[in-house]
Amino acid sequence: MASTQFSTKDRILGAAEELFAQHGFGGTSLRQVTSRADVNIAAVNYHFGSKENLVNEVFRRRMDEMSAQRLARLRTAQEQHPGQLEPILAAFVEPALALAQDRNGGGAFIRVIARAYAEKNDGLRKFLSDQYGHVLRDFSKAMAACLPHLSKEALYWRLDFLAGALTYAMADFGLIKRPAGVSETRHRERAAQELIRFAAAGFQSDQ
Repeated sequence: MASTQFSTKDRILGAAEELFAQHGFGGTSLRQVTSRADVNIAAVNYHFGSKENLVNEVFRRRMDEMSAQRLARLRTAQEQHPGQLEPILAAFVEPALALAQDRNGGGAFIRVIARAYAEKNDGLRKFLSDQYGHVLRDFSKAMAACLPHLSKEALYWRLDFLAGALTYAMADFGLIKRPAGVSETRHRERAAQELIRFAAAGFQSDQ
């Protein structure tokens, strides 16, 4: 019985993610979700209770794992490379780019993130801040230890710019397309390397 419930919930989340990516949060109805997932409205209400909770759970399904990977990588970077900024940046950047490459809906979720930037959804922003704000705080503390010359305000500006550049790289909107003969994995690795170098130079600037 539990496995059936899990598969139903996962089908609903997958359908919602695809529809949110295509139509946005406001443009997607619960009826569309139930039709795509081949379930009735009672199943959505049972598992999620409301559309707002469904939106939140679409993010939680991806963000929980990515956040755990980031924090584990951060601890390793601090233990193995104390005082070095680039390993900390890699811990932040690489799990996100790996998510973007995930064949199991990763691309759809990146478009959902883009929708979240484009649509003003205060409830979702509060949910993300409440659930994942500690991740950014942990990274900011680790970076501050490597960058004693930066004020807290300057650090947060630069961290905000890094998050924006990372979202852009995840969406693969850039001018540099994957060359013929280069695997998607290798292309993402190169993107991570270049973004980490770029970010390190920006964070370390005295200006």
